[in-house]
Amino acid sequence: MSSMSPVPGPTGPQEQEPSVGQLLSGVTADLQTLFRQEVELAKAEIREEGTRAGKAAGMYGGAGFAGYLVLLFLSLAAVLGLSNVMDGGWASLIVAAVWAVVAAVLYQKGRERMRTVSPKPERTVETMKENAEWARHPTK
Repeated sequence: MSSMSPVPGPTGPQEQEPSVGQLLSGVTADLQTLFRQEVELAKAEIREEGTRAGKAAGMYGGAGFAGYLVLLFLSLAAVLGLSNVMDGGWASLIVAAVWAVVAAVLYQKGRERMRTVSPKPERTVETMKENAEWARHPTK
């Protein structure tokens, strides 16, 4: 039996390639970093959409409050003005109908704004799809 010992190369000891464990550790660390970045992106998108939803909700509230004040003061003035030329009951009915139309228009505007709000974090979903595709085919 002969014992063979490693012989150093002409330039000194040769460097070893990383082990499978080291490679897996590196991949795991990269995946953790990627996951954290995706979570941060999702949080940022949700905050952005929350801000837009808050503004739309503020418009609903503002429309309701303004509608209340307008209905209260202008309705009283209009009813009193119209009651000079017709019966007070008919004057009140006409004024109420006008403010019902105004309220409907304000509601529609708020509804349109609310429809532009997307609760789904679009960019995060897209990058997650890209990451999954890369994980399946890393050489592409």
